[in-house]
Amino acid sequence: VYVSYQQMAQAEHLRPDGIEAVSIVTPNHLHYPIARAFCEVGIHVICDKPLTTSLPDARALEALIKARGGLFFITYNYAAYPMVRQARAMIASGALGKPRVIQVEYAQGWLATALERSGSKQAEWHTDPARAGPGGSIADIGTHAFHLARFVTGLRVTAVAAELTSFVPGRPLDDNAAVLLRFEDGARGSLWASQVAVGEDNGLRLRVYGDRGGLAWSQERPDELRFAPLQAPVQILRRGAPSLSADAARVTHLPAGHPQGYLEAFASLYGEIARVILSARTGASSSDALVSTIADGVEGMRFIDAVLRSSAGGGAWTPV
Repeated sequence: VYVSYQQMAQAEHLRPDGIEAVSIVTPNHLHYPIARAFCEVGIHVICDKPLTTSLPDARALEALIKARGGLFFITYNYAAYPMVRQARAMIASGALGKPRVIQVEYAQGWLATALERSGSKQAEWHTDPARAGPGGSIADIGTHAFHLARFVTGLRVTAVAAELTSFVPGRPLDDNAAVLLRFEDGARGSLWASQVAVGEDNGLRLRVYGDRGGLAWSQERPDELRFAPLQAPVQILRRGAPSLSADAARVTHLPAGHPQGYLEAFASLYGEIARVILSARTGASSSDALVSTIADGVEGMRFIDAVLRSSAGGGAWTPV
């Protein structure tokens, strides 16, 4: 047991049996100093999102990793759901043709009232700029929605037009975000992130439409993927089917019909991270591990930064 993360980093670095990786699951404002302390001594880092509370800190961390070496992972856990992997594989194979429209949303209702003033520890720090950073819902859940769209389609967002709103009186951070998206290669889309959507629990949803078909996935029905080929019957693909992609099969842990969701996704993600760390040590291949790295974390911060600037500028189109 250590009295501080600084002491832990230094002590574990010197131990012959010291830790290989540290997991950071603190409030946002602590991500950067803790990650920096462990990166500086060569200990691999697994960090919650968003990477930091500012884009300059994210870039400084990326530069440190490049200079010192070491591995850095971001826990965008929804990318480890089997049917999300299936959607990614299908789009990469051309099953949808050229992507045209990408719609993603993440709706929650837990902050519909001033919960932060009632003693809720989670609500208190999530709505405090000193600990959460300058973004509220856009940084907390919007970054998950952004990464999901990026991960599944493989397309980068080039510009955003955003409006951030604080509906609860006196709340200093946004609790609702509406963002128009321009993707590379001509695709268009939108992202909605809200924590004041009364009646919503964890409504992360993605829809992708190409010129040959469409896909739809909902986190609250994680084992199903809706596939609509052009001029053909709609298909409901289910996790565990033998015809699914290898990417989906690798993160399938339970038999078909046994719901697999949030906790198993984290297990899959940490399992893949462990394989990457082991492969770095032994030279084994880990090319099939679809983990998020420091580059993904920095890209997420670029997105948040662009959204904040766009909203401050009246919703003007802003490059990412």
